[in-house]
Amino acid sequence: MSDQDRKSCYEREDDVYGPNNNNSLYSNGTLHYCSIYSQRTVQETKGWDVFREFPRKQDSGSMESQKCLEFTVRLLKVLAYLITFVVVLGSGVLAKGTVLFMTSQLKKDRRLAYCNRDLGRDKQFVVSLPDEERVAWMWALLAAFAIPEIGTLIRSVRICFFKSSKQPRSAQFIAVFIAESLHTIGVALLFFKVLPELDVVKGAMITNCLCIIPAILTLLSRNSRDSKRFVKVIVDMAAIVAQVTGIIVWPLLENKPVLWLIPISTFCISLGWWENYVTRQSPIGIIKTLGRLKDDLNVSRYYIYRFISVWKILLFLVCIVCSVWMDGDDPAMFFQLFSAGFGPHNIVVEEVQVTLGGTVVPDLANVTLTGDSVEVAAAYKSAFYVMLIQIFAAYFCYVFGKFACKILIQGFSYAFPVNLVIPLVVNLLIAACGIRNGDNCFFHGTVPDYLFFESPSVFTLKDFITRQMAWVWLLWLLSQTWITIHIWTPKAERLASTEKLFVVPMYNGLLIDQSMALNRKRDDQKDVKTEDLAEIEKEKGDEYYETISVHTDNTSSVPKTIKSSDQITRIYACATMWHETKDEMIEFLKSILRMDEDQCARRVAQKYLRVVDPDYYEFETQIFLDDAFEISDHSDDDSQVNRFVKLLVDTIDEAASEVHQTNIRIRPPKKLPAPYGGRLTWILPGKTKMICHLKDKAKIRHRKRWSQVMYMYYLLGHRLMELPISVDRKEVMAENTYLLTLDGDIDFQPPAVRLLIDLMKKNKNLGAACGRIHPVGSGPMVWYQLFEYAIGHWLQKATEHMIGCVLCSPGCFSLFRGKALMDDNVMKKYTLRSDEARHYVQYDQGEDRWLCTLLLQRGYRVEYSAASDAYTHCPEGFSEFYNQRRRWVPSTIANIMDLLVDYKHTIKINDNISTPYIAYQMMLMGGTILGPGTIFLMLVGAFVAAFRIDNWTSFEYNLYPILLFMFVCFTMKADIQLLVAQILSTAYAMIMMAVIVGTALQLGEDGIGSPSAIFLIALSSSFFIAACLHPQEFFCVVPGIIYLLSIPSMYLLLILYSIINLNVVSWGTREVQTKKTKKEIEEEKKEAEEAKKKAKQKSLLGFLQGVNKNEEEGSIEFSFAGLFKCMLCTHEKGGEEKVQLLHIANTLEKLEKKIENVERTIDPHGVSRGRKLSVGLRGSTNGDHLDALAEGPEGDNSSDSETDTLSTSPRERRDDLINPYWIEDPDLKKGEVDFLSQTEIQFWKDLLDKYLYPIDANKEEQTRIAKDLKELRDSSVFSFFMINALFVLIVFLLQLNKDNLHFKWPLGVKTNITLDEATQEVIISKEYLQLEPIGLVFVFFFALILVIQFTAMLFHRFGTLSHILSSTELNWFCTKKSEDLSQDALLDKNAIAIVKDLQKLNGLDDDYDNDSGSGPHNVGRRKTIHNLEKAKQKKRNIGTLDVAFKKRFFNMNANDGPGTPVLNRKMTLRRETLKALETRRNSVMAERRKSQMQTLGANNEYGVTGMVNLNNNHGAPRHRTSTANISVKDVFAEPNGGQVNRAYETSLGDEDENSMRLQPRPNQVSFQGRY
Repeated sequence: MSDQDRKSCYEREDDVYGPNNNNSLYSNGTLHYCSIYSQRTVQETKGWDVFREFPRKQDSGSMESQKCLEFTVRLLKVLAYLITFVVVLGSGVLAKGTVLFMTSQLKKDRRLAYCNRDLGRDKQFVVSLPDEERVAWMWALLAAFAIPEIGTLIRSVRICFFKSSKQPRSAQFIAVFIAESLHTIGVALLFFKVLPELDVVKGAMITNCLCIIPAILTLLSRNSRDSKRFVKVIVDMAAIVAQVTGIIVWPLLENKPVLWLIPISTFCISLGWWENYVTRQSPIGIIKTLGRLKDDLNVSRYYIYRFISVWKILLFLVCIVCSVWMDGDDPAMFFQLFSAGFGPHNIVVEEVQVTLGGTVVPDLANVTLTGDSVEVAAAYKSAFYVMLIQIFAAYFCYVFGKFACKILIQGFSYAFPVNLVIPLVVNLLIAACGIRNGDNCFFHGTVPDYLFFESPSVFTLKDFITRQMAWVWLLWLLSQTWITIHIWTPKAERLASTEKLFVVPMYNGLLIDQSMALNRKRDDQKDVKTEDLAEIEKEKGDEYYETISVHTDNTSSVPKTIKSSDQITRIYACATMWHETKDEMIEFLKSILRMDEDQCARRVAQKYLRVVDPDYYEFETQIFLDDAFEISDHSDDDSQVNRFVKLLVDTIDEAASEVHQTNIRIRPPKKLPAPYGGRLTWILPGKTKMICHLKDKAKIRHRKRWSQVMYMYYLLGHRLMELPISVDRKEVMAENTYLLTLDGDIDFQPPAVRLLIDLMKKNKNLGAACGRIHPVGSGPMVWYQLFEYAIGHWLQKATEHMIGCVLCSPGCFSLFRGKALMDDNVMKKYTLRSDEARHYVQYDQGEDRWLCTLLLQRGYRVEYSAASDAYTHCPEGFSEFYNQRRRWVPSTIANIMDLLVDYKHTIKINDNISTPYIAYQMMLMGGTILGPGTIFLMLVGAFVAAFRIDNWTSFEYNLYPILLFMFVCFTMKADIQLLVAQILSTAYAMIMMAVIVGTALQLGEDGIGSPSAIFLIALSSSFFIAACLHPQEFFCVVPGIIYLLSIPSMYLLLILYSIINLNVVSWGTREVQTKKTKKEIEEEKKEAEEAKKKAKQKSLLGFLQGVNKNEEEGSIEFSFAGLFKCMLCTHEKGGEEKVQLLHIANTLEKLEKKIENVERTIDPHGVSRGRKLSVGLRGSTNGDHLDALAEGPEGDNSSDSETDTLSTSPRERRDDLINPYWIEDPDLKKGEVDFLSQTEIQFWKDLLDKYLYPIDANKEEQTRIAKDLKELRDSSVFSFFMINALFVLIVFLLQLNKDNLHFKWPLGVKTNITLDEATQEVIISKEYLQLEPIGLVFVFFFALILVIQFTAMLFHRFGTLSHILSSTELNWFCTKKSEDLSQDALLDKNAIAIVKDLQKLNGLDDDYDNDSGSGPHNVGRRKTIHNLEKAKQKKRNIGTLDVAFKKRFFNMNANDGPGTPVLNRKMTLRRETLKALETRRNSVMAERRKSQMQTLGANNEYGVTGMVNLNNNHGAPRHRTSTANISVKDVFAEPNGGQVNRAYETSLGDEDENSMRLQPRPNQVSFQGRY
């Protein structure tokens, strides 16, 4: 190898691993040379062999076309924008208008022109409201204020009693008490003293002046870190001035002393929103103190508001009474006139003299009364109706506004309508008052003539602006908009909780728009900010990706501060694999590779585009492959990986090619020996790790539960808890660390994981979340499971989610919070060894359900996300399905019973589980246990209806097959049981078809009103409506007919099969035959021969033949066709063959001992080895006396070939932690060999010793467990049988006496009319349907469950729709024109999508899309020969996503327009986007140059300059490298730019212009003392 190549090789290694990586070339201070020839494979393409095969894009499972769904969801989001906008604006205007309507009726002795249409058109009338009417409107205002406060009280009590809230300090309580009391007094003054004295237009305007305290606090909270602080301070001061003018303008203009209450009321009201405008970052001490007080209130708010909400209602009531007293009335009037105000009373209408001006009354206060009056009946319910309108309008405004915030449409559908409320109210009031004053009868028949708004005196817009100071109101409106500017730029996460959205969880019903704007939180920042990016890069290394970094500090003391990087979401995909097929593995690997691609895009977007991504996460895959080893082919003493491991290694390239739509090869895995077996490590194209742990069942316990224990203790115990960081940082990291549990055949998309993460971020008490599992496969059993899974998720899981907690989060696709798993009685208890019979059922047969039970019993919540789709292969055969359910049914019953038995403790500790939920689960458990009896009775009744036989005969016919099946299950093997079950299931399916027909005929006779018809229609309707609400899964209801036909099989036979086989604890699915040693094979042969001989001796033919036990033979023998044999002079057969074999065995044993003696003499200490091995070169190190034979660079199988001849070469000594036999398997490819650190080796040894050591096959223990399992089975079957037998007996006896014991069904009554010819009387009789006992059970039990589940499903669908809408991004042209958005806004909004396009491997280097030209019109236009020739010249691909991104990122040029050659045909970027990308690229490079100026002479992280350090630093830390004085072209351009990822194996080809190989540049930085 030349120095040039060697130096390039070093640089490649440095680029791949990064300067901060532990797996660097300098492991243990030793430099390991990399060989070009051993690392790369030369691929020479012959001219005749240039034809290609591209991976076909298959749309199956999660890859199915989602275009229709995406379009529908986008359409729904547009509708959500519009509907929410209209509802928030409309309800806000309605609530504000009705409040002003109420205040208009409060003024004492107010006169209003009355419509003369009913009293005389030639006359004019006025009306004054009596005290009864005024009191009614006062009560209406009190109710409008009190209803939201009652809501606050209910919410506070619920959270304090069912969840948790801390008791506040006295300072906290006093602060809230004073602020809320003053706020309430201010509201009362404004609505009972100020607004009645103003016209409604001025009243509406004055509500824009309620922000004086928030404006002052905003100014005082500005700190030096605010951008453009000076400008903001100026605007703050202007807003304060505008608010002050609003306080004084009306008292000065109007000659009413009472209006001087405006400054007092507005000051007191605005004080109620102080909490949202103070911060701990303020430079002013008192504001800092208030900021700390605000933070403390987050945990004690609900405790305080239990009392404050009641106090506010009482205080408001006292203020109303005081207002009545101030008006000169008796305060008792407020209570005495309550019934009169809301009951019938009269209104006195007085006639006035007609003025010359027509019907318009200019000044009602100075009119002349004629003395005539008329009493008209009051519309006394008006106050109640207006109050209801106001309450519901305010509530809808709040609810839809909160919905807009949750689904991230706050700008258009929350902030915009809230700010539009007052302008729209003002305009509508001006118009309405003008019309009413022009025509008193305009609203006649709509609004009572004696009620209307307090109208202003000027109605033309011009006069209004000049004489009513409307231009000042615009300043108030703008100042309120500035003070509440934060509602335009929300920063909350998707589906944020109410506590994260609002300061006080409810609203002020009288000031709904101000409450919505000022109560919306403004300090809900993201966890990861732009300024944290440098710290994140520094901690986890730049080019090589580590999931959890070891945060070491230079100082001896460990800092307790929590870093921003600790809050990054960390996802560990933990998959358990066992005997998966190739197709299943490919689906799983594709899912992992899609996650790798998505994570890479988010990382690159943050790193190069400087975009803050709220959904950023770190990702690592851990695969735990059970039973990965088998006995090697050449020796029983060595182990080799089995075919499933080799299949995994072989299929990863195919999976990667399908995901990236181009032929790529992943770098062979790094192989590491481990105490539990071994480990394979891949670096995927997106630079995330995929680690496969190969479990040897001879060294560690196998099965899924113990694999889960492995990854919990490894990731959360070793990788997290042993970090040398503070406990505070570990706490935050554990809260943001998630384990994504997967099966080896799962298929999912990255958005499905993101949706589960959203749930976790929304609720810190959430311990686990699961998605919607879709079964995949073909055949009738899969069709049955399609419907079963659909109904189970639509109804059962949705109900559990809504009214309590999901009881089982399936291990095939679930997300668990690390902190929850690490809690007491969860992880530790999960390691419990099964020593009792029930443990095998509860712990080992249903480990996922047991883990969730442990979480629930520790107070955590488990949720279900219907929008998170995953696809898994389900059993396709009858036997496999039955065996799977044989495990599930008993474990489900055992775990639910465990929860129900301990329900008091669970209710006490878990906020989400209540007594009604436990009652619901008890109902379901009762239905499960009584299911066989119920189905049996149903069959009995159906036989009677369908076949017209009596009850006893039907009972007898149905009893025989059940008893037969139970007898078979007790006495015969599993395969016979399954065969009988299959036969009976087929028979029952045909019988069920006849039953369905008979039932349909019966329904025709009974009519649609019969109980059976109603129940059937309700059941079918609920399924149909559920399917309509799940349009993507609508066709899952089609197999419902199979489900109906299978009811006896699944709810009768399957339950019996599961209970009777309770003692069988084998897995039952994916079983394969294990490879056996030669000794075991020989023993089995001997046993088979012995058994054959014994069987032959016992047979009649053997007796007749006289089989000779002593193997004698005779000198003279006679036989007759082998039937009779006569032997003379008998003697024993010779044993020459046995003697020879014994002699050979003794000789071989002697030779083996001699060879061992020779080896000990030559090498007494064994072969010493380095820490790194190169597969294929098993050479000895210096100092060895013998040189072992070395394999060629390509390797072959000759050394592993099977031979029975005696080898004269010495047997190599093997250490399972240094050179195990499996590590040299050529089927594992020629990956690098590495070793675990001593710390990790010790961890695994300790874990094995304590929890995971293999359970030895103790015959006595196994016998005891088998006996206990049988006893458990017998007792369970007896209890189960007795309960069902008693249930059947009771209901059947009631059924026989239905003529005496029945209920008359009120519907479907038949009327019979008969004529008695003898007496000529018409006899009319009614025939009622009888609700029989069994019908009563069905109607009240199952109907109740159906109603509960259907209602919960509706609510859950709304929550799921909200989740989907919040995760849906509309293109920018759907919400704003691109011209309206800045370049940065364009880039920030679409950064992830842009990066995903730029990092695509497909289409790089002008590769054509393999689907291009596939249409019928483009076939002839394909440039097939050109493409083949181009492919022939290509020497290598680029298998690293960030390299592809960098290449396109550099070559992109906005001036070339959208047709930039580096973009593939399907990727079209607007010119504005290209310009934004170019600007961002230049700014990033400028930042890098600025930071690199301080580190001249350091190593370049891009490998552009410099050489590797050959000094023996022996563990000295390698610092980050510099790119000083390097232009953008130096970094990205060929041939010096980019990076080569060792995850991708490429071919040679230095002349390839796109090879991105790293070449040394001329010495720009000197390296002195390096050699």
